[in-house]
Order: sequence, then structure tokens, then C-alpha cells
Amino acid sequence: MIFAAGKGTRLKPLTDVIPKALVPVGDKPLLQIVTERLVDAGAGNIVVNVHHHAGQIKNMLWMMAKAYPVDIRISDESMELLETGGGIKKARPLFNADEPVLIHNCDILSDLDLRAFYNDSVQSGAAATLVVSERKTQRYLLFSSDMRLVGWTNIQTGEVKSPYPEIARHNGRTGMDWASEGLGMYAFSGIHCLSPEAFPLMDAWPDRFPIMDFYLRHCADVEVRGTLKPGLKLLDVGKLDTLAAAESFLG
Repeated sequence: MIFAAGKGTRLKPLTDVIPKALVPVGDKPLLQIVTERLVDAGAGNIVVNVHHHAGQIKNMLWMMAKAYPVDIRISDESMELLETGGGIKKARPLFNADEPVLIHNCDILSDLDLRAFYNDSVQSGAAATLVVSERKTQRYLLFSSDMRLVGWTNIQTGEVKSPYPEIARHNGRTGMDWASEGLGMYAFSGIHCLSPEAFPLMDAWPDRFPIMDFYLRHCADVEVRGTLKPGLKLLDVGKLDTLAAAESFLG
């Protein structure tokens, strides 16, 4: 699944007239770049959600469906943007029921071996696997020594989210040394793999919710793992000043 429904507010004024998914990097829009990466990795079925300038994305998907050996399906959120978790929940009928789903933000570029990541995620048996990195940010996911997700923190505000009381009790504490608690801090990449076993847990959730809230709520109930790829090259093409860097990134 490719997330392509966002409004792309950080890319204004470009996204006043085109959706973020169609912002060009070099001679191709982001959506096409990510689609080609997924096709090269062996994807046979790609679901794309749409909202902002939905008609433009649908036209692009129609053209790509004729050009690539892949079944492209559209999850239409034109009436209401459902956030990442709600987007996955709405798209569930479009997925192959018994297969894990690789989920990829349309504005993320990386050199990750997507086929290897997917295969490893399937073999691990985890309910979800999140690609993480050591990049600097204000918001980090917290992992146990065996890379199981246990929480989230904003290091600037000290906010902490975790289903584990011994971690949640540090909420509001800035400058927390998580390493002393035996925990690793890593940044989420926007690429993850979700097992069918996790979908029934979404039934109790509303139509609109962030997927990270879902992972943080249920990481004590099911296995949500992180995978750290040393040397991973990753770029979030979310701001105007990253577009030039994106062209260099793709080489």
C-alpha cells in the first residue's frame, strides 16, 4: 500500500495545484518512483489511497496500470482524510486477505531492499515490522534490546506514550536517558509491514486514527518489531528544500 492521500502542506505552494504524490523528482513524480520500487521488489497488487487532488492521482494510476505488470487498486478517501491507521483499515478489503501488507509513504525515498524486508517480516511472524533508522529527530520510537516496540517519546517536550507503566511513568520528563533503561531510540522511516493477524484489532478503532497510535496501544498485546538497517540511505521528501536533495539522492 502506498500512502498518497496527504495534503502535502509542507510542500506548498506546489501542492496547491498538484498532490504531493505527483510532485516531480527529476523526470518522475514521487508516486511513480515508489511504484517502480515496489514492482521491482515483486509486488503484484498495489493499493493507493487518495484524497487531496484525488482526480489527478487517479489519472496517473490509470496510466501506470497500463504500463506496469501490477494490479493497482484505489482506496478513495475523497470525502474524508482518514489518517494512516484509518486509511489502512478502509483499504483492508482491497488487500490479499492472507498476505502481509508492505506499507510505504509516497514521499519516502530509500535504498532499502524492499523484497528482503518483506520476506524477513513474513518469516519473523511479527504482527508488524517497522523499518527504523538512527537519524536525528525530536520524536523517537523506543525498543527493547530485542527490538520489540515498547513506546514513543518526544525528546523536546518529554512526552512519552507506552502501554508499559514502567516506561509511561517518565511522561513529561525531558532529558531522559533511555539507554540507562536498556532501551534503544530510533526514528520511524515510513516503511512498515503489517500482518493479517493485526487487522481484527482495528475493528474496535474509529474510522480515523494514526497507525502509530495503533502500534503503541497494542505493542504489549502482539509483537511489533523494529528492524534497523545499518547504513540505510533514506530521505523524507516532505519540504521544498529537500527536492534538490532528492534528485541527487536518486543519482
